[in-house]
Amino acid sequence: MRRIGIDVGGTNTDAVLVDGSTILGAVKTATTDDVTSGVRTALKDLAAAVGEAITGAGAVMIGTTHFVNAVVQRRRLNRAAALRICLPSCASLPPMVDWPQDLAELVDGGRYMVAGGHEYDGRPIVPMDETAIAAAARKMRADGVRSAAVTSVFSPLTGEFEDRASEILRSEYPELRVTTSSTLGRIGLLERENVTILNASLQDLAEETVQAFEQAISESGIAAPLFITQNDGTVASADVAREQPVYGFASGPTNSMRGAAFLSGIEDAMVLDIGGTTSDIGCLRAGFPREANNVVEVGGVRTLFRMPDVVSIGIGGGTIVDPDPLSVGPLSVGYRLTREARVFGGDTLTLSDVAAAAGLVEIGDRSRVANLSGDLVTEVMAVVHRRLAETVDRMKTDAAAVPLLAVGGGAFLSPDRMDGISEVVRVEHYAVANAVGAAIAQVSGEVDHVFRDMDRDALLKQAEAMARAKALAAGADPASVKVVDMEDLPLAYLPGNAVRARVKVVGDIAAA
Repeated sequence: MRRIGIDVGGTNTDAVLVDGSTILGAVKTATTDDVTSGVRTALKDLAAAVGEAITGAGAVMIGTTHFVNAVVQRRRLNRAAALRICLPSCASLPPMVDWPQDLAELVDGGRYMVAGGHEYDGRPIVPMDETAIAAAARKMRADGVRSAAVTSVFSPLTGEFEDRASEILRSEYPELRVTTSSTLGRIGLLERENVTILNASLQDLAEETVQAFEQAISESGIAAPLFITQNDGTVASADVAREQPVYGFASGPTNSMRGAAFLSGIEDAMVLDIGGTTSDIGCLRAGFPREANNVVEVGGVRTLFRMPDVVSIGIGGGTIVDPDPLSVGPLSVGYRLTREARVFGGDTLTLSDVAAAAGLVEIGDRSRVANLSGDLVTEVMAVVHRRLAETVDRMKTDAAAVPLLAVGGGAFLSPDRMDGISEVVRVEHYAVANAVGAAIAQVSGEVDHVFRDMDRDALLKQAEAMARAKALAAGADPASVKVVDMEDLPLAYLPGNAVRARVKVVGDIAAA
């Protein structure tokens, strides 16, 4: 099946048409302020590049920075009510207690704590206060709050109270959009609650963004369903993306990593993705990004859910260089690169200008940087190479030399040799690896659950069945679903032979 992959970055919007293992066409356009018009332009340019071949596309996969940018930049977020089922425990630290003040004030749609929740062994702390939940729903409706985040103590063990609370909220307030923490986060009350509130605060934007993407696809004359790429290198249907926008926070780096694996045929490697604004460094395992197992901050908010283990630094093609005294980044001209960089007729010295002067890349009018001194060019590139090599080394977890895949429009900034790296691989179509990663993405299902009083084989089998059910619900072809990651961790501090099991499966998109 032919697929269109689109990745919206801070500087460029890339689009490709992929047929199996063949790249039929690729284009790169400047990202626009509203993002969606950039997607329209990319689709138009891609259609011009590949002709009638685009009409045979069976799916459009888009990775977007919309949702994480909304959190980081404090814009276009809706108010969300936070309902925590916990009393009489957990009262000393209310919802959003650890949030940056400006973001909390923007998102806060009311904070409610009611009796209920479970102990670590699965027993209820106290019966859930359904009357208080109904009263909270009426207060939300009176306040005009249309989204709610529901979190219960130890809900990864059992989501019973969260599910019942959702029923009560919707019965009192049918228009309310409810996000439950057990569908998103892992063990860790505050972090799980935080990501649930963030998800609820993005509901308006998610609806608007997905609708705009669908409209852009329709206006381009492409009759294919829309999928949104996720943090783990897989995709979700448009309907799922509307409900769980937080799963798209880190889709850009993961798209690039998946694309790098596909284009190179190497499934275990370090990946250096250099864009126009940042360089993202991660690790591939079996063709998928290594996941972060610790707390990840998003816009100053501590979260703990499915995110890739990626480090970003301010090195990219649009990074601003100040010669005197010498400083490199972290500020970037971003999508204004083709207007503000010297090689394109602007007045701002960027790393693209320095690379052009060094003969590393042929872009723009090289004569406009002919006056840069050789010493300055050498010194700037030494700084860039040192920062990239140091960051790659920090991300390695093994002393053995491994290959590094250099991708992204700014891959020309990567050094050719690094300590601990066996070879630096630059593959064909490296500049649009992110869009390729989006185009080849599969559907996933993941379970991170605590099981009690079960033997190991039985609990892993049940976890796999739960993960498969999620993948099928997300649109996977049943015949193609396979397990790509499985681990179990005995929890010695919990009674009843408690074991935390995490299983991830992936599968191809089912034919319509």
